[in-house]
Amino acid sequence: MAKITFMGAGSTVFARNVIGDCLCSEVLRDSEFALYDIDAKRLAESHEILEAMNQTLGGYGTIKSYLGVENRKEALRGADFVVDAIQVGLYDPCTIIDFEVPKKYGLRQTIGDTLGIGGIMRALRTIPVLADFARDMEEVCPNAWFLNYTNPMAMLSGYMQRYTGVKTIGLCHSVQVCSEGLLKQLGMEDKLEGRKELIAGINHMGWLLRLEDKNGVDLYPEIKRRVAEKFASGEKWDDMVRFDYIRRFGYYCTESSEHNSEYNPFYIKSKYPELIDDYKIPLDEYPRRCVNQIAGWQKEYEDLKASGSIGHTRSREYASHIMEAMVSGKTYQIGGNVLNNGLIDNLPADACVEVPCLINGSGLYPTHVGKLPVQCAAMNMTNINVQLLTIEAAVTGKKDHIYQAAMLDPHTGSELSIDEIVAMVDDLIEAHGDWLPKYN
Repeated sequence: MAKITFMGAGSTVFARNVIGDCLCSEVLRDSEFALYDIDAKRLAESHEILEAMNQTLGGYGTIKSYLGVENRKEALRGADFVVDAIQVGLYDPCTIIDFEVPKKYGLRQTIGDTLGIGGIMRALRTIPVLADFARDMEEVCPNAWFLNYTNPMAMLSGYMQRYTGVKTIGLCHSVQVCSEGLLKQLGMEDKLEGRKELIAGINHMGWLLRLEDKNGVDLYPEIKRRVAEKFASGEKWDDMVRFDYIRRFGYYCTESSEHNSEYNPFYIKSKYPELIDDYKIPLDEYPRRCVNQIAGWQKEYEDLKASGSIGHTRSREYASHIMEAMVSGKTYQIGGNVLNNGLIDNLPADACVEVPCLINGSGLYPTHVGKLPVQCAAMNMTNINVQLLTIEAAVTGKKDHIYQAAMLDPHTGSELSIDEIVAMVDDLIEAHGDWLPKYN
């Protein structure tokens, strides 16, 4: 029987997916599930929903709750796997700060959880919490695997992989839905079955480097032809930035256009406001989602309770499959976020990269990809620069590294002067107050 600890279990919808997946696995369903959170109400609601689901699926699992920092070690003690899905500072106040302070400087964002000034600040308030998790894990579950789902993925996973002794893999569902979503958008559903692909790069900007049909025929020429037709038609659709990547850089990438529109200097520009409409870019998308989710959760919770029986169908999230493979010894392939160390030849060794990985009873085995196309590596590097400097700021406590990360951020640096960037960072640090450590 495995012990699976879920950090941030008050995130009921996501906890339900991951733990529900485990309860659907014959290998994992009799596990002990330790739910940890610092929000009593959300933790209690989550426990209630998950226990009801457990009973519907046979009642094989044992579910326990651990509230607050004082119970964190017990939640982790003896764990085989630790799933991390936390939001330090919540929507209110910290996400609001991440969006509203930059707006005063004319800097707009869409998601703000991976790169940009929003991603930088989110990493700076989350890394100290992960450092606490790591110290506890090294003491009470030193052999556990840390499955990180929290953004900014590359910064947080990279920190854990470089500066702690915890075995860490970063996970994102954008890999497994990438080529399927592309082919469906282009009316190429007949190419889905038996397709072969290679995805590598960094989280949220992993490149679909190769896509072949079941007979080994390269699908990119037809993809590019259809993309050109789509743009020539003058129509607008929700994934235009990634399709523009195909036009400009030759390859599609893993994460959505609302994310990728803010990872570069091209699409969100105060000097060219028409681009927002031209590429259907949803500014302030993440705050909007937060408001809707908060407003909708209580009704969803009441509906789930009233239903009496809460079932689950196994999702495509990697977590349960990784745990199942490690426990049973069977082999499973994922796209995982790991320390580079030469896996991608033309990206830095200390970058956190997203590459194909094999999982089995012996552990995790990332595959060597070789060189990315030079333009893809160059795009990744503009993001990696920010990631490495943000980690450096968190580890050293030096404010200069925060300034430098923001200056080198492709979107921020293209919109603001250096003096504006420094002033904005100072305002953000002040607005965060005790949510951030002190920098020198």
